Amino acid sequence: MTKPDLIYGTRAVMEAIVAGREIERLFIQKGLHNELLRELLRLVRERNISFTYVPVEKLNRLTSKNHQGVVCLLSSVTYASLDNLINFAYSHGREPFFIILDRITDVRNVGAIARTAECAGMDGMIIAEKGSAPVSGDAMKTSAGALNHLPVCREKDLRKTIKFLQDNGIMVIACTEKASKTIYEVAFNRPVALIMGSEEDGISDDLLRTSDELVKIPMRGKIGSLNVSVAAGIAIYEVVRQRILQ
Repeated sequence: MTKPDLIYGTRAVMEAIVAGREIERLFIQKGLHNELLRELLRLVRERNISFTYVPVEKLNRLTSKNHQGVVCLLSSVTYASLDNLINFAYSHGREPFFIILDRITDVRNVGAIARTAECAGMDGMIIAEKGSAPVSGDAMKTSAGALNHLPVCREKDLRKTIKFLQDNGIMVIACTEKASKTIYEVAFNRPVALIMGSEEDGISDDLLRTSDELVKIPMRGKIGSLNVSVAAGIAIYEVVRQRILQ
């Protein structure tokens, strides 16, 4: 975590919110009660900003400064509207192409996937509001600046997001070892959103059930899985390859 990502202190956090800064994570000390904190809570509820109550020990690990029981992590990007991105792609005669990250918690993987996605000309990356790595300065650095150009959408409910994509004519394909088909057996010459799952246990069952297709990358060695950013690169460029040949 790089220092510019952190803001601490109730008043400073309130000023950041009023200034329109994108809040990636907001942590508030459990059991804390005072008038200024009540003002902050009113503000975050008005702006529909999620927050988490945490023990003071967690806040102390984030910063050794006088945080007053409030610490927030700023996003390094301004989040985009998925609806706008879909409409923009269709209006410019393109078949939308998105990647969905389900509970990927390593910022280096997020950054590496963003770099590949931007190089491939994808329309955007979709992450969950909770349970995913923050789009912080570390992710920006790993992306080699790609996150300055690749739109990122932060969604409250990925299952509803998948339904929204499908309602807009976009086929949602989950990349998972649980699939029977390989990635080379599916036609990608249509609007597509790829789902990549967490480093530990892959894509959640709920999202697998909601997807249109399940595909896997064929493995020939003794190790049973690829790093998620490598797997994402293979999947993304299979879509690119098919679209070039169509």
